[in-house]
Amino acid sequence: MTQKDIATPIRTREILRKYGFSFKKSLGQNFLIDANILRKIVEHAGLTKDTGVIEIGPGIGALTEQLAKSAQKVVAYEIDQRLFPILEDTLSPYDNVHIIHEDILKADIQQMIQTKFTESTEIMVVANLPYYVTTPIIFKLLEENLPIRGIVVMLQKEVADRISARPGTKEYGSLSIMIQYYTLAETAMIVPKSVFMPQPNVESAVVKMILREKPAVEVKNESFFFQVVKMGFLQRRKTIMNNLAGGLPGGKSKKAEILAALTAAGIDSGRRGETLSVEEFGVLSDALFEEFGEGEQ
Repeated sequence: MTQKDIATPIRTREILRKYGFSFKKSLGQNFLIDANILRKIVEHAGLTKDTGVIEIGPGIGALTEQLAKSAQKVVAYEIDQRLFPILEDTLSPYDNVHIIHEDILKADIQQMIQTKFTESTEIMVVANLPYYVTTPIIFKLLEENLPIRGIVVMLQKEVADRISARPGTKEYGSLSIMIQYYTLAETAMIVPKSVFMPQPNVESAVVKMILREKPAVEVKNESFFFQVVKMGFLQRRKTIMNNLAGGLPGGKSKKAEILAALTAAGIDSGRRGETLSVEEFGVLSDALFEEFGEGEQ
């Protein structure tokens, strides 16, 4: 396995030229051309020879190659059929890689794990995500209750900032809370535009999300909790009281009940949603649930 790294500008150009490959903007294709960055991503994922890895959007195999060197097995989802002959070529030295031609958002990942990772003692998701579908992919991975240890992904720096944001900052919002509810999230590294081909218009970052053994806060009803979180950020300049009155069913005529719930949760009605912690939103959603959560299962 002494082949040169795929992730160099020269080798990437050679591969693209050999197969006459052109980038599809609609698929958010930006290939990494710096093997050191890729090795650092793998390092952040803490892989061992017992780890199974799920990759999304392997491209020409630059990250896949580094994962294959460290992991027990790599299963990569690729939507672009044109990349299959390339991947077959570039990853030919590695017998522990399996490529699936499927859209990750439509895939039955649970079923795949049961059949492909029988010998892995733990599973990590490690990927350079297509930026246009970053959030739906992360939510799918978290909401499907998959048996994974964590997720280490490259994404837009702006999204990374929102994922790891703390209460009271301008980046903090419903995305921060929803991801921090399930995981311990941190920005592991910032990645310059220059290490991609073609260069994206935005800065990138690697985010590490390790799944919590149980969610950050225990709530009576998860979907109602997420509903309350979204309402809290409906209009950032408005108070939590006004956002809830505007967002909850019949909220405008039930301001007294909302105020009572805020008081019971120990939250000042004049605060803005972006100052509330995950725990405070949990207590608040429970206080509101009896009055407004009917119909939630």
